[in-house]
Amino acid sequence: MNASLVVRRLRLVGRGWLVHVKHMSSSGVFLVFSLIGPIVFATITFYLFRAGDQPRTLVYAAIGAGMQAMWTTTLIGSGQSLTLLRAMGLLELLVAAPVPLGFVLAPVTLATATVGLYALVATLTWGVVLFGIPVHVAHPLLLVVALPVSVFGLGMVGMVLGSVFVRFRYANALTNLFDYPIWLLCGLLVPVGLLPAPLRPLSWLLPPTWGAQAIRDSIIGGAPLPAVGVCLALGAGYLGLSLFTVRTFERLARNSASLALT
Repeated sequence: MNASLVVRRLRLVGRGWLVHVKHMSSSGVFLVFSLIGPIVFATITFYLFRAGDQPRTLVYAAIGAGMQAMWTTTLIGSGQSLTLLRAMGLLELLVAAPVPLGFVLAPVTLATATVGLYALVATLTWGVVLFGIPVHVAHPLLLVVALPVSVFGLGMVGMVLGSVFVRFRYANALTNLFDYPIWLLCGLLVPVGLLPAPLRPLSWLLPPTWGAQAIRDSIIGGAPLPAVGVCLALGAGYLGLSLFTVRTFERLARNSASLALT
C-alpha cells in the first residue's frame, strides 16, 4: 500500500467519522438513549456506592458508569447503523464499492464511541450537581490524551463485533448478548481483582479495561500513561483483527447471499 493510498484511506475514515458524528448528534432518539439512560443507570450506581460513604468510591462509580454507557452506545449504535443500512438496501452497495468494507465500518464505530463521550460527561456532571461528588482532575493534559485513546480502543472492539453483524442480520439481538459481559469483564463498575481468577486474563485483553483505568488515573490521580499505552496497543491489535474478520464475514455473506436479508 503506497503512501498516497494510505492518505486517501485515512481521509475517508476521517470524513466518514465526521459525517456519522454529525448524524448521530442530530438524532433525538440516539441522544436521549446516550444521555437519559446513562443518567438513570448512574443514579442507581451512585446510591449503591454511596453506602460506603467514601467520595473516592463515588468518583470511581461515576467514571465506571460513564464508560459503561460509552460501551453500550458504541455497541448498540454500531448494530443499529448496520441494521438501517441493510434495511435501506445500502449495505450491498457499500460491500460492492471499491473501498474495502473495513474502512466503511471504522468511521461508524469510532463515531458511536465518540458520541458515547456525551454519556461520560453527563454522568460526571450528574454526580457533581445532584450528589455533590468532588471531581478534581489530577492530570488534565493526560486526560485529553486518555479520552481519544479510549474512544479508539472502544471503536476497534466495536468494529470487530460489527463484522459479525455483517454476517448475521440479527444485529440488535447480538448487541444484547455482548453488552453486559464486556463491561463486567472490563471492571467498569466491579474491580477486575474481584472477578474469578480465570476471567482476569480476558479483562487484560480488552481495550476498555485500560481505557477506563487511564481515565480514572487521570481524574483521581495516578500514572495513566502505562494504561494509555496498553489501550493504544490493544486497539491497534483489534484494528488488525477487525480487518481480517470483516473480509471473512463479508465473503461468507456474499457466498450465502444474506446481505440483503432483514
